[in-house]
Amino acid sequence: MVKHVILWTLKEDYSGAEMDVIREGIKSGLEGLKGQIPGLIDIKVYIDPLGSSNCDLMLDSTFKDEAALKEYANHPAHVEVANTKVRPFTSGRVCMDFEI
Repeated sequence: MVKHVILWTLKEDYSGAEMDVIREGIKSGLEGLKGQIPGLIDIKVYIDPLGSSNCDLMLDSTFKDEAALKEYANHPAHVEVANTKVRPFTSGRVCMDFEI
């Protein structure tokens, strides 16, 4: 299995209330992909970081194998969520993929 973990920082252009709506949209959009993409075993988005954090939200996803992760990256449902709910609102992204 392969883990795909991403940490994002949101753009500073938004109020606290707007950031909450953006976080919720990212969470519902990405978690809504479960069951739509072959090889995607689990997907969770964490949106309530502690004050000691230096990012705003985290994606923790698990795939059957590296090929499934590559399919996910280009799957139309994932691309739609990334282009409408994630990329327009984020300024920083850190990713780590690894086998478990």
